[in-house]
Amino acid sequence: MSTTRGVLYVHSAPGALCPHVEWAAGAVFGVPTNLDWIGQPVERNSYRTEYSWSGPAGTAARLASALQGWQRLRFEVTEEATSSTEAERYSYTPDLGVFHAVTGLHGDIMIPEDRIKHAIVTEALGGAPLLDSLDALLGRPWDDELEAFRHAGEETPVRWLHQVV
Repeated sequence: MSTTRGVLYVHSAPGALCPHVEWAAGAVFGVPTNLDWIGQPVERNSYRTEYSWSGPAGTAARLASALQGWQRLRFEVTEEATSSTEAERYSYTPDLGVFHAVTGLHGDIMIPEDRIKHAIVTEALGGAPLLDSLDALLGRPWDDELEAFRHAGEETPVRWLHQVV
């Protein structure tokens, strides 16, 4: 099994939800997880945290699955590539749900050819405009919603978890 690393960014969580996020993350990591929460100035009575982790490939997907669906929770999870897996990014907002993308070496979103072809055909058949479809494939709606929350945490310290089994 390949080992990789990544970062869990919780951009916004109400105080009552913070322990539940820790329990869910701990269940994925297999160890109790105590996150350093700080106030999120963009949303009243909410908190944010960043947590760097190291563990088996697929950890980001398991984290996203464990955290998705919770109201007022906004998060992103990244996972670096290994010799046998692609790098990934998951973004979540209560209004938009989960966005998943494979990312390249420099963090660029890699869109599979068949999804681009589908967007072109959809527009040709009178469906969504190509630009709108490409924006969705690139995760722009998630980026637009999360951007203010991301900037609010530019000075946030990151704690490293060196090994998760």
